[in-house]
Amino acid sequence: MTYRKLRIIISGGGTGGHIFPAISIARKFMEVNPDNEILFVGAEGKMEMDKVPSAGFKIIGLPMAGLQRKPTLHNIVNDIKVPFKVLSSLRKAGHIIDEFKPDIAVGVGGYASAPLLWQAERKGIPTLIQEQNGFAGLTNKILAKRAGSICVAYDGMERFFPADRICFSGNPIRSEIHPYGQSEKEEGLEFYGMDPSRRHLLVVGGSLGSGTLNKSMRKWIEDGCPGGEDVQVLWQCGKYYKSGIDEFMKGRNLPNIQYSDFIARMDLAYAMSDVVISRSGASSISEICAAGKAAIFVPSPNVAEDHQTHNAMALVNKKAALMIPDNEAESSLLKTAMGLIHDSERIAEIEANVKPLARLNAAQTIIDQAYKLV
Repeated sequence: MTYRKLRIIISGGGTGGHIFPAISIARKFMEVNPDNEILFVGAEGKMEMDKVPSAGFKIIGLPMAGLQRKPTLHNIVNDIKVPFKVLSSLRKAGHIIDEFKPDIAVGVGGYASAPLLWQAERKGIPTLIQEQNGFAGLTNKILAKRAGSICVAYDGMERFFPADRICFSGNPIRSEIHPYGQSEKEEGLEFYGMDPSRRHLLVVGGSLGSGTLNKSMRKWIEDGCPGGEDVQVLWQCGKYYKSGIDEFMKGRNLPNIQYSDFIARMDLAYAMSDVVISRSGASSISEICAAGKAAIFVPSPNVAEDHQTHNAMALVNKKAALMIPDNEAESSLLKTAMGLIHDSERIAEIEANVKPLARLNAAQTIIDQAYKLV
């Protein structure tokens, strides 16, 4: 395939689960042709407005916001403003397209994806949707009616999209995440100051952290870390929870537990871990498959169509992961984790089942689909 120079808009974001795949796609576009021009469109005030420039790409923000699920006064006021923000975002998205004149628009999900792709489709610009989850949301189902290609990561997505335009790509992940050997495990242990003679648990609640996983960790610590006498923990608590965890950990002498708001070197965190506890966002699952790790997933209940449960069950049904419901996590998550981390045969079985599910060439597959549309 010839990769001619293109002008590309990539839209979406909100969480690392949308942003990091988008950056992976952008980097692959630049790899196949360094003259490609890429513009990101995100939502004002969201994580992408920091992460995308840090990765070396330009981004423009839309005043987009989504409806809130919890009926608090603040959320009700926010929801009243949403229609006005949508209209403003549609107008701004139209202006961005007129000025940038893209050859193709790629949507990766998140608040900004809908107005940008809707305007691109309306103006006759080819569009590609990257649906990361095993259960499609309403926005992508609507946009897919006119999209040139829908790249998916799970079987059975013809339930939601036109079968003749589905491409099974997998989810793009950071290039540094892949199956790790012993030397990389040793590098990870040294980087995080871990004892190679211990077992190692990674707890990560997504890029923003997870209240449920944090509560589960706190309960385990309050109970005296049962089963964890020979276990060291690396715990990403999230920036919104960090101050509360700081207060909780004051005066506790727990040298085997490291925590931080964000783990930048996730490659080394995966490499050194024996077991991973994680939410089951699409990107987290794809990274864990690529790293070939035994994981316990706790699906977030605060997502549309309960898609994180669908994501996790796709692995659980293949004996490639364990799953604990959110409402059972505080009482049973760490007990389950301690049981698994001391069961080498079970870990080996899960690792053997999860590794074949990895799609390490997802970004390249998506790029090839994009070029077919132009």
